[in-house]
Amino acid sequence: MEVLLETQRLILRRYKETDLMDLYEYLSDPVVVKYEPYRTMSLDEVKENLMWRISTHEMIAVVLKESNKMIGNLYLGDRDFQSKELGYVFNRSYWGKGFAEEACRALIKRSFSEGAHRLYSECDPNNTASWKLLEKLGFIREAHFIQNVYFFIDEEGKPLWKDTFVYSLLNQ
Repeated sequence: MEVLLETQRLILRRYKETDLMDLYEYLSDPVVVKYEPYRTMSLDEVKENLMWRISTHEMIAVVLKESNKMIGNLYLGDRDFQSKELGYVFNRSYWGKGFAEEACRALIKRSFSEGAHRLYSECDPNNTASWKLLEKLGFIREAHFIQNVYFFIDEEGKPLWKDTFVYSLLNQ
């Protein structure tokens, strides 16, 4: 198991095959994926998605130390100009307990110590919990893009346009 970071309550590590059922638990939950660019996944779809997560350095599993349960993930993607894009998705049973904040703070600190100049995150303006977390982490809202993206289409094949908030945090 490749541990990337450890916090008081969490282990941040690479994905492994034994994460399947924990991953399925939250990727099959419509409330969890409501603002994500994908719909709920079947067990077979999660198996395929897990193989991708294992293969990339951008997806980070978040695991409870006390039980070894994988409760969510962080995403940290390399971008141009010493920037990284941060994202997170957590099992609904663990919302409101500070786990996402704890995991993000550790990853932010590490990213800046390794030379990142800027971290940014994009979220749906309707996802209040997500942008409030970003603000709690010190991110500043830089933009509100109007109907700039769609992930799904309606029955007539027309895009279901969505707005995007963009937040950033500089290494200062």
